Amino acid sequence: MKIGYARVSTEDQKMDLQLTALEKAGCDQIFSDHGLSGKSFDRPGLKAALEALKPGDKLVVWRLDRLGRSLIKLVQLMDELGKRQIEFHSLMENIDTSSSGGRLVFHMMAALSEFERALISERTRAGMEAARQRGRKLGRRPSLTPDQLHEAALSISRKGEKVLAVAKHFDVTSRSLRRMLLLASSNQTV
Repeated sequence: MKIGYARVSTEDQKMDLQLTALEKAGCDQIFSDHGLSGKSFDRPGLKAALEALKPGDKLVVWRLDRLGRSLIKLVQLMDELGKRQIEFHSLMENIDTSSSGGRLVFHMMAALSEFERALISERTRAGMEAARQRGRKLGRRPSLTPDQLHEAALSISRKGEKVLAVAKHFDVTSRSLRRMLLLASSNQTV
């Protein structure tokens, strides 16, 4: 038995193309998730499709990314399907695990995707380091300017105002103000 699965990420997307392709592929049943991200594998349609599969069945998707975006979880799902003696077929990539070649292609794609993700991460870290070396500050802009922080410190230390009142005046939380003051004082002592 062939069980199809379709998914679109947003409410305004249509899944007609996927459904037509799955019907044309001979799926006996088709399950779907509408408006759900592929990041999580905890989706009602996917869960129902996986529960409907029995040994000897085949899970069919239009494209691999319709099943999910996490390559690690896709590989885990393929292993789980294999242990349950369930085959997998992705129509667009023409990956069919009922053949040894299909299993090889899937694992090669998984390895290449993992490699690509590592390269992106390395490039991002290198770019951030280069920006730091050029004197660029990364991350979120501070909530208070140095002048505001100085004024807040004076209000607390010399005028005896409460941290909560000063934080409210500058529209920050008292916890954030304490952290900024502590950081500023530790930077001055160095």
